[in-house]
Amino acid sequence: MMSQTKKLSIAFYWHMHQPVYQLSPDGDYLMAWGRLHAVKDYLDMITILDDFKNIKVNVNLVPVLLDSLIDYGENGCHDLHSRLTITPVEELNNDDKEFILNNFFDANYKTMIYPYPQYNKLFQKRQGMVEVDVSQFSDQEYSDLMALFNLVWFDPSYKYEYPELRKLLKKGKNYTLKDRQKIIELQREIIRKIIPAYRKYVEEGKVEVTTSPYYHPILPILLDIKSIKIANPEGLPSDLKMGLDAKMQTVAALDRVEELIGKRPRGVWPSEHCVSGKELDLFKEVGIDWSISDEGILSDSINFEFVRDFKGYMEDPYHLLKSYEYKNGLKMIFRNSMIPNLIGFEYPNFDSQSAAKDLYERIKVLQSKLLASPDENHLLTIAMDGENCWENYPEDGIIFLKTLYKLIDDDESLETVLISDYLDREKYHKSLNKIKAGSWINRNFKLWIDEPTKNLAWQYLKNVRDDFCKFVKENPINPNIELARRELFICEGSDWFWWYGEPNDSGRDNIFDYLYREHLKNIYIYLGLDYPEYLDIPLSSFITKPSRYPRGEINPVLDGHDFKEDNSWLNAGCIDIPDGPVLKENKFFDRICFGYDKDNFYLRFYVNEYVLENSLTTDKTYQMYLYTRNSSKKHSLSPIRLINKTENILPITKQRFHNELQLSVNGGELRLVRIIKSIPGNLWVLENPKDITAVFGDVIDVKIPFVNLDIGHEENMEFVFVNAAIGVNDVFIPNEMLLNVRRD
Repeated sequence: MMSQTKKLSIAFYWHMHQPVYQLSPDGDYLMAWGRLHAVKDYLDMITILDDFKNIKVNVNLVPVLLDSLIDYGENGCHDLHSRLTITPVEELNNDDKEFILNNFFDANYKTMIYPYPQYNKLFQKRQGMVEVDVSQFSDQEYSDLMALFNLVWFDPSYKYEYPELRKLLKKGKNYTLKDRQKIIELQREIIRKIIPAYRKYVEEGKVEVTTSPYYHPILPILLDIKSIKIANPEGLPSDLKMGLDAKMQTVAALDRVEELIGKRPRGVWPSEHCVSGKELDLFKEVGIDWSISDEGILSDSINFEFVRDFKGYMEDPYHLLKSYEYKNGLKMIFRNSMIPNLIGFEYPNFDSQSAAKDLYERIKVLQSKLLASPDENHLLTIAMDGENCWENYPEDGIIFLKTLYKLIDDDESLETVLISDYLDREKYHKSLNKIKAGSWINRNFKLWIDEPTKNLAWQYLKNVRDDFCKFVKENPINPNIELARRELFICEGSDWFWWYGEPNDSGRDNIFDYLYREHLKNIYIYLGLDYPEYLDIPLSSFITKPSRYPRGEINPVLDGHDFKEDNSWLNAGCIDIPDGPVLKENKFFDRICFGYDKDNFYLRFYVNEYVLENSLTTDKTYQMYLYTRNSSKKHSLSPIRLINKTENILPITKQRFHNELQLSVNGGELRLVRIIKSIPGNLWVLENPKDITAVFGDVIDVKIPFVNLDIGHEENMEFVFVNAAIGVNDVFIPNEMLLNVRRD
């Protein structure tokens, strides 16, 4: 039986990436993940090969990560965590201590906190607090917490290599400043070994190193936003025109990895396995031999669905176990998508040796299904994040990996390969005439675009890049252009858009938002320009979504008062207005509710308490505009005619509408309620229907017949609110999409 088994090649392909956590090239890192993973994952993932005669692996190193390793190892850079760690406890202020209590428990509880009694004790004490109280921890406890946090991130294998580390781990508590300083020195020592080790293993033919575009951008989006299927284009620029950036980031990555590792990468791991035809053409143009994506992309590209049974075994793995040649000559491989899920999420819950044996058996089942294959050579690609899952395993995954590698190494019918070697020796590559644009997640790009906050972040980037390009054209020899370009390329990285908006939550989204906007500002600062004011405001402040849409018809009482016993607005839709982009005294409303019956559209504006308290004693005028249109009638639409107060020109400001409703309050009274209609030629004309009802008490209640808004039966009305003062736009509500209701 074994003699009839066809040999199966396996490509283990580990992806190593961290984004830019610095505000400036010489500043501290705001997050410590690059340093922590450096002492936990990057080195031991290849030194483990010393225990095996034939095991080879492929590793993808993103250049921005390599730059951070050099910063930590050679340049003495710090992050906020490491700088606090080497600070005498008596010099810590309350803000420092609060940061420590909120951030120095970022570790897997089961494998990294619970095994250390003092760390677990401190963890339980912190968890028992409803709110942070820095006075509840002693100076010694702060010292222990900082020391233990850094110690548990060392890969367990280092305690055998470094006697000092073993001694520090054994100590368990009562750590001194000298101990903490030694911990950081040991981390730097390990980090300094990483890049030389990769050079060595590449030279020995045990590791192939590939790369990704320098700052890990999603190239298909940069190259051609029009080719991506967008369900919610509101807030997006029509075209980014960043093709040159995509090429420069790719070439710069190849150059940097060749400089540091000693060999030019032949393969490129596209960021997040996002691919498109234009991207593959770019790769071929810059001399890349091969690339990779996910099985879902292959499935859509060759119109073949990979069916699995209830145990996850693939019925027909043939197409997934082959290499491909795209129509431009670029070679392509596609990973098995189930195995990364098993390694990342399922196997940490089981005994490591049993989990490794289960994966080995799954590989053998795949191999057994190749007997009917017309080909001799087949490649199983196991490609995944090489750093983030191991802390969920005992001993940081070393038991699992060693067991798996040994099972494969002892099996003569299996071999591990360097991907370029396999592609060179394989004479037959299946033809790939088209590539379906998409990523490894749901075969689309929705985790990075096509969501209000993400779209707004792309618009910011486009605005700033346009300003950068204009400056370069007018000042081509400015010495700071390349510094500004670096900041621009950083802002094109995938991580910002991954964490913005829904559905991902890093737990540190505010820091990512701050970093993104600061790097955008840096572009202007390097060029000696004033940056737009909107870059000072968190993007989340601009996004106001309805807390709910109408749940049915309403028949409200219109008396201008909000009584608790009044249930007539219960089925209304509501939208809350954050304090973000407008000052409290300029904010007209805190909340708007809207609803309808068969004939009328209803609005309730919850007036800002500051306005209610001060409007009687001030001459200030507060204004709100409602712009509406019939979604099925596109004729005679006119543009919004408000003046923009800032340079933040949002795409929604370019929409056109049929009607403009104006509300104005002055001296505690509702002074103006009127409708202005659009007419041909982008013009507006006053039309003041008498059957509009408006009442102002502690709220403003409004009723507008649908006929006055040109909305017939079974037609949709799209609308947006604008908080304004004397015709100057302050904020759109919401600012990334139009609301809508349907008249039945």
